[in-house]
Amino acid sequence: MDSANSPSSNVIHLKRPVLFGDCDPEGIVYTPRFAFFAVEAIHDALAIWLDDGSGKYHKHGGGLRRLMGYDILPPARAFNLEFLHPVTWDEVLDIRVSVANVSDRSFTFHIEGWLEQSRLTKAKNVQIFSADLTQVCADPKTVKSMPIPAELKSILQRLIAE
Repeated sequence: MDSANSPSSNVIHLKRPVLFGDCDPEGIVYTPRFAFFAVEAIHDALAIWLDDGSGKYHKHGGGLRRLMGYDILPPARAFNLEFLHPVTWDEVLDIRVSVANVSDRSFTFHIEGWLEQSRLTKAKNVQIFSADLTQVCADPKTVKSMPIPAELKSILQRLIAE
């Protein structure tokens, strides 16, 4: 995913092309692929938000590695996806990720997918999906819920989109 965002951006914008493998034989994205798009976008957003300046964790799952660097496991507790508009092969998604909520032991991301113009309907600025993913902090040794580490909680709270 391509991006041009800073660690202080409340909403991270990512561009992701729809690949041939994301689609059915008619060239329409398989609905379950939107869950992958959302999770990939969260990982890329975390790489930006949690960047320590080394560039080591910036791409390709680095956000998840950086998150786990806080000595937590971040299993999903809840995932909700609303599919709003079909998408075709080779269209470019504008995926927007924000922090929606932070509690003592969990945090929620809000993800939206948009098209500049739908190839199918020719409509402009079309929202194609909306999703929310809540992750809980778990202790890596006991796999039991634990409080969000203070530094991580502070970063996430500053990012809550208003």
